[in-house]
Amino acid sequence: MPLQVIRQDITQMECDAIVNAANNTLLGGGGVDGMIHRAAGPELREACMALHGCETGRAKITAGYRLPAKYVIHTVGPVWQGGGFGERELLAACYRNSLALAAEHGCQSVAFPLISSGIFGYPRDEALRVAADTISTFLAEHDMTVYLTVYGKNTYLISRALYDDVRSFIDDNYVAAHTDRQRENRRRETLLGGMPSAARGRIGLFRRAESASPREEACADGSPAPMPAAAMSAAYASAAEEPSLEAALKALDESFSQMLLRKIDERGMKDAECYKKANIDRKLFSKIRGDVHYKPSKPTALAFAVALELTLDETRELLMKAGYALSRSSKFDVIIEYFIRKGQYDIYQINDTLFSFDQALLGSIG
Repeated sequence: MPLQVIRQDITQMECDAIVNAANNTLLGGGGVDGMIHRAAGPELREACMALHGCETGRAKITAGYRLPAKYVIHTVGPVWQGGGFGERELLAACYRNSLALAAEHGCQSVAFPLISSGIFGYPRDEALRVAADTISTFLAEHDMTVYLTVYGKNTYLISRALYDDVRSFIDDNYVAAHTDRQRENRRRETLLGGMPSAARGRIGLFRRAESASPREEACADGSPAPMPAAAMSAAYASAAEEPSLEAALKALDESFSQMLLRKIDERGMKDAECYKKANIDRKLFSKIRGDVHYKPSKPTALAFAVALELTLDETRELLMKAGYALSRSSKFDVIIEYFIRKGQYDIYQINDTLFSFDQALLGSIG
């Protein structure tokens, strides 16, 4: 199952287990720890007292009590001291031990906060990289849905430098295009708004006539003009050469599913390697592989393009097979283009960026 990053109060998550970023006493504190203890009720503190604390990097489990989750897994993250005191390994151990405990208790869904990124001072983008790397390694061997919850609308996960670089790329490729189109539309509205209705009608007629086929050109009175004899003969000849609908349907290009499987083989990848790298659910991949006409969602199609490390032209071709295109009128598309142009295919970094710009994430189920 894929790793999903969501904005959500972790105490509201309806999953098998939520993870509490606790302190060594396990008796509650500030931030996420305090929120979970308040939501779970006093029974959680009583249960934690019986656990006699927890070492940094370790994890212990209790019932969820008044929480929607069945279990609370308590883990103690490292306090950031500059990175030279084993903080990364201790933080990775928090995720590994929590996931192992969840699997031991039969959990199929687990929600994490971004451990140590609050009052413990771990840099948010580095904490996120440890979380993504550790969770994705676990998911390569286990079927489990893992959520990384971020609380707060204005919480950004990526570094300021990357955020500014992507913002600049969006400004150059998205905002300018929209501004030009908006200005053009306003200019046309202003022009037409100051004209008599008859003149506006003539402009509309002129535009329709410009775009019409020879059969549809208008006469001066507005009625369709007869097609010239030479054009009519050419049209009949062209029609005679056109294949029948039945023949056209038999000559369809390869489908999205066919192209995807071909690209996997060309890259020398195994199916499981591809869908896990794409952050795609195994069951969804089975649907795509088993149905030659399956049409995935756009985030799913792009997730495979990233997993296969396709060029921009190859990505456009794969999208076209699913009925989509990359558009400069979509922030989501512009962000994807940014990473492909730079040859950066880390789906978790791409998703972190999409999340920071309030866009859909790659690898969505569907």
